[in-house]
Amino acid sequence: MNHRSLRPTARYGLLPSAIAAALVSAFVPAIAGAQEADASNQATTTLDRIEVTGSRIRQASLETAQPVVTMSRAEIQKQGFTSVADIVQNITASGSPAISRADALSSGEEVGGQYVDLRNLGPQRTLVLIDGKRMGISSAGYSDLAAIPSSIVERIEVLTDGASALYGSDAIAGVINIITRKRFDGLEASAYLGQYGQGDGNKEIYNFVIGQTGERGSITLGAEYSKEDPVLAKDRSFTRYPNGPRHPFPTADDTNGWSPINQWGTLFDAAGNPLTANRGTTDTKNPNNFHPTDGILDQANANEQMYLSTGLERRSVFANAEFDITDNVRAKADVLYTDREATQQIAGYPFRSNGFSSRYAGDLRLDGNSAFNPLGYDADFYRRGWEVPRQTKSELTTYRFSGGLEGTFEFAGKPWDWDIGYVYNQNKGVKTQTGNLFLPNAEKALGPSFIDGSGVARCGTAAAPIAGCLAWNPLLGPDVNAPGSMNNKELQKYLFLPTHDTSTTETQVYSLNLSGVLATLPAGDLGIAAGYEHRKESAHYSPDALLQSGLSTSLAGSETEGGYSLDEFYVELAVPLLSDVAFAKELSFNIAGRYSDYNTFGDTTNGKFSLKWKPIDDLLIRGTYATGFRAPTVADLYGGVGESFDNYTDPCDTVFGAVRGNARCAAAVPVNFRQAASGGSPATGPNAQSNTAFLSGSNPNLIPETSKSTTIGFVYSPSWVSGLDVSLDWWKIKIDDVIAAETVTSLLNNCYVLGIDEACSRFVRSTNPRSLGQVVGVTRTLINGGYQETAGYDLGISYRLPETRFGNFAFNWKTTYVDYLEYKRDSESTTPVEQRTSWVANDSANFRVRSNFNADWSLGDFGASWNVRYYSGLKEECAYDLDGGPECDIPDYRSAYKGQVGVREVGSNTFHDVQVRYNTPWNATVAVGANNVFDHIGQTMYSQPNSSFSYNGSFDIGRFVYMKYTQRF
Repeated sequence: MNHRSLRPTARYGLLPSAIAAALVSAFVPAIAGAQEADASNQATTTLDRIEVTGSRIRQASLETAQPVVTMSRAEIQKQGFTSVADIVQNITASGSPAISRADALSSGEEVGGQYVDLRNLGPQRTLVLIDGKRMGISSAGYSDLAAIPSSIVERIEVLTDGASALYGSDAIAGVINIITRKRFDGLEASAYLGQYGQGDGNKEIYNFVIGQTGERGSITLGAEYSKEDPVLAKDRSFTRYPNGPRHPFPTADDTNGWSPINQWGTLFDAAGNPLTANRGTTDTKNPNNFHPTDGILDQANANEQMYLSTGLERRSVFANAEFDITDNVRAKADVLYTDREATQQIAGYPFRSNGFSSRYAGDLRLDGNSAFNPLGYDADFYRRGWEVPRQTKSELTTYRFSGGLEGTFEFAGKPWDWDIGYVYNQNKGVKTQTGNLFLPNAEKALGPSFIDGSGVARCGTAAAPIAGCLAWNPLLGPDVNAPGSMNNKELQKYLFLPTHDTSTTETQVYSLNLSGVLATLPAGDLGIAAGYEHRKESAHYSPDALLQSGLSTSLAGSETEGGYSLDEFYVELAVPLLSDVAFAKELSFNIAGRYSDYNTFGDTTNGKFSLKWKPIDDLLIRGTYATGFRAPTVADLYGGVGESFDNYTDPCDTVFGAVRGNARCAAAVPVNFRQAASGGSPATGPNAQSNTAFLSGSNPNLIPETSKSTTIGFVYSPSWVSGLDVSLDWWKIKIDDVIAAETVTSLLNNCYVLGIDEACSRFVRSTNPRSLGQVVGVTRTLINGGYQETAGYDLGISYRLPETRFGNFAFNWKTTYVDYLEYKRDSESTTPVEQRTSWVANDSANFRVRSNFNADWSLGDFGASWNVRYYSGLKEECAYDLDGGPECDIPDYRSAYKGQVGVREVGSNTFHDVQVRYNTPWNATVAVGANNVFDHIGQTMYSQPNSSFSYNGSFDIGRFVYMKYTQRF
């Protein structure tokens, strides 16, 4: 809700929501109480009209037909979370993070940002606003909340309902509106310091805000610096090993998660037998210094080098100003600059000499004339680049400007407000990758070589050395310093070339809005809002030329470039029907519509209807129905082709394949065929990561997703229990024509399960005897396919006790229960794929129940708060042991979606946060606290939900203790 006091001599317009008109927020007792208290101190008894998130019609009522979660600055300060993303992520309506900081293996333009996913429908289906105006997005439609410094935030309003009719594209799951601080007087400086109980993950934040407000205007300026150190997976017992703390070493029947591509090097003889050099040997020319590779002891644990939590650093400067040109016209402007840097680290590259035949024509085998080859002939090998872990530094710089004029006038004795505005948002990104080998240099370094008189390994021969080339011995371990060792810094520089990807996205919005009162009816004012908006979106993402050439071990990619523009018109009506009559203290409805015309796919019209009924003063009954849409993004339409290692299930696999042994499979794969997982070993279960990179691309013929959403609920504030408020809302959202990437599994199933001939031409199986039948080539595209649907309930109970001699007590309990969440692809199966809240699928955790309880106490200058975060239990398919075993505790579980399938079940998790605070006599506030004060650790989860580890990426990774000091002048 946007609210401000107006001078008695004039009525000024409020800062518009800029993109739309629409619905009304839920009843928020704390704000209502503050409003009433403010009104009681004014000479006039007329309540200022306000603008609420979800409606463009300014009104005096705070009780509306739409559910909105509001967090004031005071409430935010009582939390131990400091980033805007973490604060919003703590709302129970938020799903699991789209790219969690524990997802070290994630890649792409969006990596390093923080994105909120309402209702588990994807962050691109949640619209983010800053002061009611659209935030900039990536080429894939993601809004990075890490670009918003927390010191700028006055409050956060989250509309948990579809609102495309009012805000346009993307507002399918809801709207997040970040309201910034304005009209600030004085100076405020703050420092925040914290770290995990293990002594790592240090976090420091420093900020200040200064401002002055005069008779005709105000200016506010602020700056913030924040830094969060990364946390290594090896420093936590639950992520130190691939399969969790109960399985610290691979066994004879299980190497899942461990990598055969080790840091000691594995050489293959002519018969394909693997050989590994003995630990510590410096002479690999001698065959006696090798042993047959041990399938257990010669496995690598990549977790030792991976970040469990991404490092973040951010610098921000912001300012806003407003000036009264006349009593009825005001000029306003605000600017924001943010430079954000995130750093990921994963284990050294798992180099396979035969892994690049599809895109590199050279010979990457260890040459028979190499000074290090004990076999005397060209040989394949595996070697992980342990000495040079792969790092990705993602930098994003945001420039944002918003400005315009607003004013008020009277027409026929009725108040009207208008505004015109412009928003420009630019995100410029640079992604620097290190730790990938340059293939032409690797080929030279692995070719013929010799040891010169100085003991340096050189390329070529003594008679014809290759200038500038250093030879590489991939059979030496990382603990050995000998000629050809990768510990040689000069050799590292020769083999590993950094790459720099760049990206630029721009959002421009021109808007014109008008709202006012058409007439006064017996039940109240007939309100109207209307407006026009012109928006332009453009994006350019350019991978490094080295990546585009395919000459690096990094995933290859090509450029994304394009844009689109649109014109939109909206209108909204607020119609009062009854007032102060029996069984209708208030009855009104709101109707809105928006017409959008894109230069890409054409036009679309969406509407919304909401009803508000108060049969008695204590009870509000509300409901909404809305249609919505999400337009294809620049990346959807014009994205370049890129490589990825996909997780998939081959239906012809003879252990878990759905149609193993049918006629088509028999003609395509050999007898006893096993799908190869990453590293070349047979997959231990379904949905294994591919051993070769596949291609994916965009689709310029995509059409918008369309949605329908419904909410029905009530708010009960009994007059006989002062301070108590209870709300309950049922909601349902269905999305049709979902824009999604084709999956390798779906393409294979279409060919072998459904018998679609065209699908069989979309992939290639190997004819190489060593990898016969393996899928080695796939090109996927985006499609409009299937539907996504979810429904559930939001419960809220708040109670503020009357003041006692022991202090003030307030309690707030919010719970979201998800009845179901399902997604069905067209032609993939006859029933929807289960993706319910008690299920883990596609590496994401969807909780059936999320619940937060907060208790707050204050007495004089002292205060304390206690917050409880609850996540319901989950199930995951038994992938650890195909035959069941101790991890598969419900082997006969039957799913209505998948039939009988073994699962393991993990229980619920609860985290407790505590803070105590003190307001000092020198106008400062000191707070100390701990998030996850009891150091609770979630269960091992082999499906790795929202994570690159056998741990849930939604959960805390330890007890985090902090101190916060705020000084006001």
